[in-house]
Amino acid sequence: MHWDTILHGAKVFDGKGGPGEFIDIAIRGGRIAAMGMSLPEEAAEQVHDVSGTYVVPGLLDIHTHEDLEVELEPGLPELVRHGTTTALIGNCSLGLAFGAQRRGGQDPIVDCFARVENIPKTVLAKAADKAEWSTPREYLEHLDSLPLSVNLAAFLPHSMLRIEVMGLQASIERDPSREELSRMEQILDDAMDAGYLGLSTDGLPLHYLANQPHVHKRIPTQYAPFEEYRRLTDIVRRHDRVWQMTPASDDGGLTLRLMALTSGRLYGRPLKTTALAAIESVNNRGQLAQALMVTNVLNSAIFNGKLRMQALAAPFRIYSEGAISPLAEANPLMRRLIETELEDVEERRRILDEPGFVEAFSAMWEKGKHGYGPDAIRRRLKLERQFITRDLNDMQVFRCPVIAWEGLTLAQVRERYLDWQQEKDRPGSNDGEEYRAFAALGEGELDEGAFFVGLLRHFDRDLHWTYVAGNPDPQTIKRLLLHPLMLPGFNDSGAHVTNMAFFDGNLRALAIGINDDEATFARMVCRLTREPATFFGIDAGRLEIGARADITLLNPDALRKYNGEASVRYEWREAFDCHQLVNRSDGVVGGVYVSGQPVWNCSGFTRAHGRTQLAGALRAGMSST
Repeated sequence: MHWDTILHGAKVFDGKGGPGEFIDIAIRGGRIAAMGMSLPEEAAEQVHDVSGTYVVPGLLDIHTHEDLEVELEPGLPELVRHGTTTALIGNCSLGLAFGAQRRGGQDPIVDCFARVENIPKTVLAKAADKAEWSTPREYLEHLDSLPLSVNLAAFLPHSMLRIEVMGLQASIERDPSREELSRMEQILDDAMDAGYLGLSTDGLPLHYLANQPHVHKRIPTQYAPFEEYRRLTDIVRRHDRVWQMTPASDDGGLTLRLMALTSGRLYGRPLKTTALAAIESVNNRGQLAQALMVTNVLNSAIFNGKLRMQALAAPFRIYSEGAISPLAEANPLMRRLIETELEDVEERRRILDEPGFVEAFSAMWEKGKHGYGPDAIRRRLKLERQFITRDLNDMQVFRCPVIAWEGLTLAQVRERYLDWQQEKDRPGSNDGEEYRAFAALGEGELDEGAFFVGLLRHFDRDLHWTYVAGNPDPQTIKRLLLHPLMLPGFNDSGAHVTNMAFFDGNLRALAIGINDDEATFARMVCRLTREPATFFGIDAGRLEIGARADITLLNPDALRKYNGEASVRYEWREAFDCHQLVNRSDGVVGGVYVSGQPVWNCSGFTRAHGRTQLAGALRAGMSST
């Protein structure tokens, strides 16, 4: 016996869902070589005493958009520090499988990602500049060449596939020809042979292109006819891979028809399908019930499907910079502001100053709040077809030039404004940023909608506000995370750089488990490791002899006390040259090993992190060696 490393003294949860055991783990050549009581320390080059910690398999983040960051900072530090060692990329029909695809003056990576995933165009352009490959196989080889500290497994992105075969312009204007659809099938089939997870598509009515002249058009996947979806998913089905899809929430008939593609009864063999997302909407309590009903029916013996909805382990909190907010794309008035370039403050102010804009916005804001019509009934029953909140009491200031407002709701800020109008002639009332903001709003008791528009006009993106759009109930979150037909995830790590921060999603789930009891914690470990790895068919999420030595060490006491809602930070990212919302869970994750090498410990990142090639592209259906 000769081992590289022994981890000694921890309580080990192997990912199978059973109770933890106090056993040692021996590592050799990047894999687990032995597990047992009191392994002989003299047989190892080094022994790490990890007493007092819980050891679990490296965690999986099943829904990320780290495709861009990996080109700029391959160590993926914001994943590693929270215990993640495997991430799935190429989600929502977007990715870099075909390189930059810059042809005919088009820039698809920038055009597709900027508004859908709320990533600055400058960041996207830097990533696209590095994308020199042109085929899906070359992309996996490229990932294998990077000094990764997180293993990556990729979906073939449908929007990029359509652009590759049809060109961007045609992909949003017409159906593919017979020859073009056949070419898509050939490329997808070859990608499955190369080890891609499957195919990703998208149907959310929030996802628009970002470059002129296409800002009124949605991303290419949403223009595919049903027959295109059916033929492509037939290839995924034949390879026993996974279809990652997002329902078309504005077209219930199409959504049901598409989700039924999972059915083995209707299509001869079940299609593994993962869909976004099982979230309890604040505005529409019926959406979650409908999602659960459809999931149960399609997975029943009648339809024989393999559908797994993704569940978020946290309140679905959105941070918005002025009008720039991902869910606001569903609102035509807000969308006009979002269509502008991020830096074009004057264009947004011009739109806000258009005759009738404030009146139209106020009418939208008040719709259903009064009277007894259908809109009012839907609002009272919490069955609205709204994505964003229309209540200043729900909107909290996160950061703003008026420091005194931070932490206040916009309703409280409006009260200060109304009070100021009564006292503005008093000494001291006309000083500072608050006075300038209130003075810019003008005279009179503005209604809520007009008040909000006034703040947008004055502050633009400097008004950073937040609200909870879904998952307000902790018990519902826990129920969804443990539901056998759900997959914990939907963290969107790497996307929405100033709008969301769920890098710690796995830790939030584990905190829910450990604060219940050890059996629930063990079950949650399984839900975040072995279960998704098995579903997606990748070599990850296991602690057993022969498995990859991707390991996470947790401080159980710190995990019990962890407050994910208080973990969000607004940090400057040198790799991006811009700010980003991130999470800080320092003290919870005591160590992270990738291929048996430590990349994170209590002191921070190790020398190997982001410098040594420890991880790579995981191929579905193939064992890594």
